[in-house]
Parts: sequence; structure tokens; C-alpha cells
Amino acid sequence: MNWLLKSISFVFHPIIMPLLGVIFYFTKSPRFIPPEVMEAKIISLSILTIVLPILLYYLLKTIGKTESIYLKTTKERIIPLALNTIICLLIIVRVLPDNQILELYYFFIGILISTVVCLILALLKFKASIHMIAIAGVFMFAIGISLHFGKNLNGSLALFALIAGAIATSRLHLNAHTNVELLFGFCIGLFPQLLVLPYWL
Repeated sequence: MNWLLKSISFVFHPIIMPLLGVIFYFTKSPRFIPPEVMEAKIISLSILTIVLPILLYYLLKTIGKTESIYLKTTKERIIPLALNTIICLLIIVRVLPDNQILELYYFFIGILISTVVCLILALLKFKASIHMIAIAGVFMFAIGISLHFGKNLNGSLALFALIAGAIATSRLHLNAHTNVELLFGFCIGLFPQLLVLPYWL
């Protein structure tokens, strides 16, 4: 059981969640998007949201600025969150400008807001759960897609809710967070997506 709960935290690491949201959009959107455009966006976002953060993590670890990929202390979180803020801005400006794919543009606007809020809390020595921020953001985005396109995505939404519960259980079991930190994390992930929803719904 301990191995399983550790695996959940690793498999559903926050680093993969933005790309998961993008792939979910491309698979559920009824709009025609040229395959070459989807491929270009997925490759670009894979590099910026997964490969680049991993490289930056190892750089920070090498120079002694972080110890674990889970960023266990608020001090460890500050530089990675600041760098992630810059990456989000780069994505919004260069990869997903609002005149191309509006839904994904605002999805990353929501991610940017969540990241900035999490960074501010880290500066204030409060450790909100980044795992919960990530899954809550994707969950709310999936709800928005269901409403936007009038599609019944109850199965997918139930799966996301199940994943969120599994992640919360995992983080509690590993003593990585308190109930309050998990709740704050979920709200920080969910409400920015809810806030930007009227702009693309």
C-alpha cells in the first residue's frame, strides 16, 4: 500500500498536468484542428512544461537550491515557482496566443494565476499542495470543456475526481501535507480556472 500511494504522487506529478489538460482538450473538442497544429502544440508544450522544468530542477539540485522533486519546503519552492511563472508567460505569449486556441489560452492564464498565488504563499511560508493545485485546475478545465461543447463527459470528470482523491490520500499518507494545505491547494487550482471560464465559455 505504501508503494502504491508513493506511486500515485509520482505518476500524477504536477509537472504532467498542463499537458494532460491540453491532450484532453484536443481529444474532446469537436472543432477541426489540423493534425500538424496539434502535433506542434503538444511537442512545444511537452518541452516547455516537462523537459525544461526537469532540466531546471537538476540544475537547481546541482547548485544546492533544492533537494527533492516534491519541493518539500517553502524555501525550495520559491525559485522553481518563479521559473514556472516565466514559462507560463512564454507559453501564453508564444505558443498559445489568444487568437489561436482560445480555450487553451485561458487554461494557461488560469495556471499562471495559480502559480503566482502559490509563489506568494511560499514567500509567506505557507506550503499549499502543488499536486492538488494541478489536478484541480485540470478538473475545472474539463468541466468547462463539457459545458462549452455541450458534451457528456461525466465518465472523464468522475475519473478526474477519483484521481484527485487518490492524490490527496497519497499526500496525506506520506505526511507531505496537512488537510488545510490540501484544501488550499485544491482551491488555488480550481478558482482561477473558474475565474477565466466566462472568457471562453
